[in-house]
Amino acid sequence: MSLFKKKSIASLMADAGDSEKGLKRSLSAGSLVALGIGAIIGAGLFVRTAAAAAQNAGPSVTLGFIVAAIGCALAGLCYAELSSSIPISGSAYTYTYATMGELLAWVIGWDLVLEYAVGAATVGIAWSEYLNNLLVNVLHTGPIPYEWCHSPFEHSIPDAAGVVQHGIINLPALGIVALLTLLLIKGTQESAFVNGLIVITKVAIVILIIVLGWGFINPANHDPYIPPAATYTDHQGIDHSYGGIMGILGAAGVVFFAFIGFDAVSTAAQETKNPKKAMPIGILGSLAICTILYILFAHVLTGLAPVDFFRTTGKEASVVVAIQQFMPGYEWLGKLVTVAILAGFSSVILVMLLGQSRVFYSMSKDGLLPAVFSAVHPKFKTPYKANLIILSIVGLFAAFVPGDIVGDMTSIGTLFAFILVCAAVIILRKTDPDLPRQFKTPLVPIVPILGIIVCAAMIFGLGWTNWLRLFGWLAVGFLIYFGYSKKNSKLNNPK
Repeated sequence: MSLFKKKSIASLMADAGDSEKGLKRSLSAGSLVALGIGAIIGAGLFVRTAAAAAQNAGPSVTLGFIVAAIGCALAGLCYAELSSSIPISGSAYTYTYATMGELLAWVIGWDLVLEYAVGAATVGIAWSEYLNNLLVNVLHTGPIPYEWCHSPFEHSIPDAAGVVQHGIINLPALGIVALLTLLLIKGTQESAFVNGLIVITKVAIVILIIVLGWGFINPANHDPYIPPAATYTDHQGIDHSYGGIMGILGAAGVVFFAFIGFDAVSTAAQETKNPKKAMPIGILGSLAICTILYILFAHVLTGLAPVDFFRTTGKEASVVVAIQQFMPGYEWLGKLVTVAILAGFSSVILVMLLGQSRVFYSMSKDGLLPAVFSAVHPKFKTPYKANLIILSIVGLFAAFVPGDIVGDMTSIGTLFAFILVCAAVIILRKTDPDLPRQFKTPLVPIVPILGIIVCAAMIFGLGWTNWLRLFGWLAVGFLIYFGYSKKNSKLNNPK
């Protein structure tokens, strides 16, 4: 029994064959681009941009977006090659199993829980913030009480009387995750259709904010564009590297959350009609569109309001509050944005839950997780039991963990996955040079190596507290692997 035994490409391709019990192929290249944009444009843009400006980089958050985009583009080229060569559900997990062996495949599969499950929880928390904004500013009702829409580990900024409120549970975040899980169980194609409608709406909103907000940019808010290096302590008592190179790298790691999603496209390879052509289009197309929108959006948002605004008044639902305070005459846009953002966040959660269930599906088929995770609904042809289990995991994070913590955990988990994907391209070119590749990553090994370096730099920028959380998460994963997965692996224990 070898910890580094690899799954052959031939067996992976055999797994991809359609069968009555398999996943249904129903997605086109256009669906994948929409799926990618649906995952990418969401909480990362509308929430994490303001957080990165406040805590790390100020106006130079745009430079953080450029660094993150470069890392994603390099990793995206690697994803495009692997997903077109090995069109199987499971994303980076599957690629690692074929190139580096079972132990590292388990590590990356467990790590992807950080990306998809914890990522879905992060967006669920952001959804809860904007729901309150909808209730107050659009529907003109009272907000949900603080204690019922915040984690027990969070407290409010003291009000004028010095009163501080404490959270108990984030019920709206838990509720939206549950609702979208039920939709996902109904079917991938139906979910993709709903997502497509939402994508059109939120892309239009982003463009509106860029075009209309450009005339309200105050040059003073961009001076200095790169703040001098310092340490910023937020109201929860957490220190952040602010300004300078470390601030930009830290911002890149924070806003990197805004880019995750294009790789979620690759988890749907087994449900795509023509994966060898559609996968590269879906991954690189969605990434290119969103990168342009992100840089322009961040420039406008940081130009509308000073950094202190994002640290205090604009901490929650920052985009809408910035429009209301700094774009007079466009209150209607703030209301429209609130509704669109809620829909947009819903599509992000949908795609992340889809990605997580497909990773667990693949791990279960390999024996690394119990068979319940690969049980397919007889009518809907979706891994419904896995969806329900994931609901309980995501729900716990959404209800009880603060948004900043789960957001950074998601970023560091994704960056680690990207590093292994870049390495997988180099290894597979050496070990299986004759593998049919519909799309080839250019300049191998230079592009994958640069991808590894840029992603590692962003991990460095996220700081030691997030490194510790990653190591702790992986330690739990090793306990599960050696306690269950190693003994039940179908590759290492053939019957």
